[in-house]
Amino acid sequence: MLVIRPLQQEDLEDLYAMAQNAGKGLTTLPADRDVLQRKINLAQETFNQRCAPEAGLYLFALEDTEAGKAVGISGIQARVGLDEVFYNYRLSVTVNASKELGVHVRTPTLHLSNDMTDTSEICSLLLSEDYHGGGNGLLLSRSRFMYLDEFRKHFSEKVFAEMRGVSDEQGLSPLWDALGSKFFDMKFTEADMLSGLGNKAFIAELMPKYPIYLPMLPESARAVIGRVHGNTAPALKMLQAEGFNFNGMVDIFDGGPVVEAFVHTIRTVRDSINRYAMVSRKNVNLDVPAAERVMVSNRSFRNFRVTTVPAGCIGIDTISLPPSVAEALQIESGDPVRIAPLKDKAKTAVKAAG
Repeated sequence: MLVIRPLQQEDLEDLYAMAQNAGKGLTTLPADRDVLQRKINLAQETFNQRCAPEAGLYLFALEDTEAGKAVGISGIQARVGLDEVFYNYRLSVTVNASKELGVHVRTPTLHLSNDMTDTSEICSLLLSEDYHGGGNGLLLSRSRFMYLDEFRKHFSEKVFAEMRGVSDEQGLSPLWDALGSKFFDMKFTEADMLSGLGNKAFIAELMPKYPIYLPMLPESARAVIGRVHGNTAPALKMLQAEGFNFNGMVDIFDGGPVVEAFVHTIRTVRDSINRYAMVSRKNVNLDVPAAERVMVSNRSFRNFRVTTVPAGCIGIDTISLPPSVAEALQIESGDPVRIAPLKDKAKTAVKAAG
């Protein structure tokens, strides 16, 4: 069984292995045990409510209960830009005109921006290659929205994701080579690592504050602005299906797009329903296609759990769960649960039950 749960101390080595295999460019999860340990510690403090809600980092692991290991991770940063300045470039248009000369020029321009300050960020999505497919990526990504909906008071109304931009197998970024490298004597991979270690604001503060006129950059750099890395394309597609859209912001290093949505407009949130759990002794075939499964979560802040069951388990006021699922979710008969579709076909079943 695959279960979403809060990240734990014993997940360090599994997380480190996933970060190593992810390669260069995943700045929020560098292959550095000390950095990852600090993230685990902060996540534990967050779930145990030992830090201010706005400073919280909610990191979730996807656990293979049979193998006894974490095989995926996803997260929510409660607020960005509160302890250090959070930077993006805003892609806009600068217009210059002269009636006398009959000239009207529109120039695409990058402006350094702090517009995402105090906004919640979904981040750190990573799934082990052995678990790709079967709806596992959907569960890992969309389970976060169930948590956002359940505990909205801890998050902003608007949520965003900063997508990984284009870089090659050697870790070279066309935008960094054309822009960032002119102000720092370092390679993109070094700047990327510093960002993952929490030094992004320091680097950004040394970037030029004046507008960057895109025609002054080489075509190779202009072509990647607002585009995602090939490995990130599936994650972007999932977010777009949830209602996230490009907001005109891009990453200051690699030009990856920023997508955003309001919590109440996110598909998983809109399509979720509440039910009471009924632990049934009936045998249930849990091995059904992803299109026929729904996500079920308990409603615990500290011990949040999500897994999937066949959509046919949903009743008018209840959902019937086999004992193994109830145990994995840490619930008993009569406990409230939240249900949301895993894929579009399951959405019909949830609506019919609702």
